[in-house]
Parts: sequence; structure tokens; C-alpha cells
Amino acid sequence: MDRPQVVSENYANPITCLFHVLFKASALAFYILFSLFVKSFVIIFVITVLLAALDFWVVKNVSGRILVGLRWWNEIDDDGNSVWKFECLDGESLARMNKKDSWLFWWTLYLNADAKKNIRAFAENAAQNAITSRITSSLQSAFGI
Repeated sequence: MDRPQVVSENYANPITCLFHVLFKASALAFYILFSLFVKSFVIIFVITVLLAALDFWVVKNVSGRILVGLRWWNEIDDDGNSVWKFECLDGESLARMNKKDSWLFWWTLYLNADAKKNIRAFAENAAQNAITSRITSSLQSAFGI
């Protein structure tokens, strides 16, 4: 009796997936790593914002369109108001999209937003621990403990 073979689906667009992850990771990694070595907040801020803008451009114009079929753009209507137009694939076309590509796209978007929340919580805890240890050591030295 033959055992059924499990066919694993590969990424349909591996280069697009690589750049999608690379741009997201670059902004976050630059902010974390260079803040350890460079003391100029302005330089870190400007480069991080540029990397985040590049990430947004890649998601909007390349990976969103190729990996999950999203499109959006801005138009000015007759009254001079800015109107955002959003498009996505219909159900039939969406069913034909590669599942791994779609999974990677949505989870990296989620994890990138979640990472910011976790870093903020870590920084707040580190600051609170530093203040607590400073107060504790001051009290110990004041009372000769």
C-alpha cells in the first residue's frame, strides 16, 4: 500500500518575499543596533524614518500587489477632496494566490507592529528597573545598609 506524499507548496515569489521581510527587518534592526553605538538621536531617527518609508513603499507598490493582490492609491475628486481608493482580488482570484506568500505577508505585518509594542514595554520596564535600583541603592547608602 502506497503512502500518500505530502506536497509542500513553495513560495511563488521568493524574491518579493525576501525584500518584503528585508525592508521590515532593516528599519527595526537599524533602530535597535545603532542606538547602542551612535549617540546622535537625530541621525538614528532620520535613517529609521527613511527605512520605514522604504518599507511602506515596498508594501504598497510591490509586495502587497504581488503577494496578496492589494492596490491602493489616492485621487482628488471634483470638489478638491483627497479620496483613497482600495482594491483587492475577488474570491476566485484570491483562492489562486500562493498560501505561503499570503501567510508571510500578513504575519510579517502583524509581527512588525507587535514588535514595536514589545520593544516599548521592554524599554519602559528597563527604565522602571533602573529607577527602582537607583532608589534602592540611595536608600541603602543613606541608612548604611
